[in-house]
Amino acid sequence: MFSTARRTPAWSSLPAEMKLAIVDLLDLEDVRTFARVNRESYNLSVPALFRNVNIASAEALHQYAASVPKPYNRHIRQLTICTKRASEPSHTAGPVRVTDALIDILPHCTQVEELTLSLAASLAKAVIPCFEHLHSLESLRIDHCGDEARSPLSERLVVAIAASVPRLRQLSLDRITRSAIHAPDLVGARPFVPVVKGDEDIPDHPTLGHELRLPSLLRLPTLKKLRIRDTHLGDPQWETMPVYCSLEVLDLGSCYHESNDYNRICTERIMGNIGHTVDECALNTALTSQTFAHAKHTEKPLKKLRKVHLTPLFPVENVVDTLTTLSDSPVKSLSVQCHEDDVVDMCSALERFLNLRAERGEKGFYQHLSEINVTTVSDLSDALDIGVGSQKRAPDALSGEGADAVRRLQEYCRDLRLQGATPSAESTPAKESADVASEKSAPGQQHTSTAGEA
Repeated sequence: MFSTARRTPAWSSLPAEMKLAIVDLLDLEDVRTFARVNRESYNLSVPALFRNVNIASAEALHQYAASVPKPYNRHIRQLTICTKRASEPSHTAGPVRVTDALIDILPHCTQVEELTLSLAASLAKAVIPCFEHLHSLESLRIDHCGDEARSPLSERLVVAIAASVPRLRQLSLDRITRSAIHAPDLVGARPFVPVVKGDEDIPDHPTLGHELRLPSLLRLPTLKKLRIRDTHLGDPQWETMPVYCSLEVLDLGSCYHESNDYNRICTERIMGNIGHTVDECALNTALTSQTFAHAKHTEKPLKKLRKVHLTPLFPVENVVDTLTTLSDSPVKSLSVQCHEDDVVDMCSALERFLNLRAERGEKGFYQHLSEINVTTVSDLSDALDIGVGSQKRAPDALSGEGADAVRRLQEYCRDLRLQGATPSAESTPAKESADVASEKSAPGQQHTSTAGEA
């Protein structure tokens, strides 16, 4: 008598594609366990094991380049490399050749999509051609984690690297140093902004030529998201550089060597030149109506702006004025981050803004606004990044005056709903304890916001 029970295929009988698909569903720890079964299991695990690679130090980078087979690098999708030394070098320790190690690795990372480089010092120019091979790379983040005075990271090197990536869409830069070639006025002059000398040997780019200055990034046609923090943005060519990209996300920081007014003018120049395409922006500095005086296009700047983020460095006293400057933009979402010590003042500023909105409601003042989110940070390093390399820390619970301020803002928002005779609406669940979560009204009705209790 024949059995009609269906047999389960043996693992050995499955095609390689199916085995890879099964391994791809496993958690990383399970993949590591599976890889130790036998040689076949190890080979099947390699793509999953090398999908996300994090190299935490210069020593680890050197060891990785020397020991990992080059073909394994083609499986990398996300690659993070830090070139800071794991420990202070001893007198007998030899130098770690970071550039050589990167040259050994990067050309083989043909499928990498996201690359983060935290550089303790500059790289040799020989690394630049490696980026021409990264056809899948769309997101590039370069942070300078070293001493800017002793080992600066030149804007010329960074721009040359970014311009060499064939399909770059997202670019994030932190603590990039201006070059004396492009900023001779900064050399030896107050407020003594760090400047790089000796970077004349960076080769010309086929498209950008010798103009490897930060504003030249606007000539990269594929670029959609640009984030620049802790970097001097005083190059006057930000205002006049031809724009070949359609930036959707713009996240601008400030230079701590310069005054708030200087940083504001720099931001306004950049906004005036490229703001006509921006959908989302983060601000460290205030904006005035001068932003529109810098406009270089027939379209008014920020006419497409829907999301605004105010960072913890944004001056609380300028919240209302800046939001009023942006009142002609179709802003739907406003997110605010502030230091824990500033939450009372920030909530008061938002109350003044909402009161102004209620007074001008019939004139369409922020008529598209549907949510306001307020979060606090205990450390400025926890500040929100948008667009590129976004990371957000869950806020701690507020207490005392901060909690009372958030609660008053919530009640004030609810009062505005009643005064405006807004029909009842289904509210979103409260977010984290320090957030101001939105309540959204039905389609076609006025939108107001409410604060989540801390």
